[in-house]
Amino acid sequence: MKTGSRTTIIVIALTAIMAFVSIPAFAQDKPADNMELVREKMRADKKLFVAEGMQLTETEAKVFWPIYDGYQKELGKLFDRKIKLIQNYAKNYETMSDEVAKSLVDEYTAIEGDHLKLRQSYLPKFRKVLSEKRVARYYQLENKVEAVIEYDIAKQIPLMK
Repeated sequence: MKTGSRTTIIVIALTAIMAFVSIPAFAQDKPADNMELVREKMRADKKLFVAEGMQLTETEAKVFWPIYDGYQKELGKLFDRKIKLIQNYAKNYETMSDEVAKSLVDEYTAIEGDHLKLRQSYLPKFRKVLSEKRVARYYQLENKVEAVIEYDIAKQIPLMK
């Protein structure tokens, strides 16, 4: 991986970490205004990372980016659900009951299932405008970003008592 690409992944990951500083049990609260700025920066950094990684032709770019933007919008909804899930975990961390733990696990698996369904629903859209190798490359880039973000989030969230 090129140094610029690695740097971009690191920036995205750090931005994602900053996005989670509003989780009350694990960090200080941030004003809502800053949260949206952080999210915008994260989206822009990720788009730059994808653009560098995909190296699309002008023709490919014209048809790819609208699909990408739609996909990212849907991913954003899942991300919002994950933030709420983490906030709920943080709120209940000290007094966790079996009922709340069950609810958290159920929501987590629902989010993961919806994430897979989203990936699958966009696959034909990407295949319609890109070669199979380009589609695979895009999914690899998404996986790299998600892996870094998930790892950094996991480092911050303590195991259940």
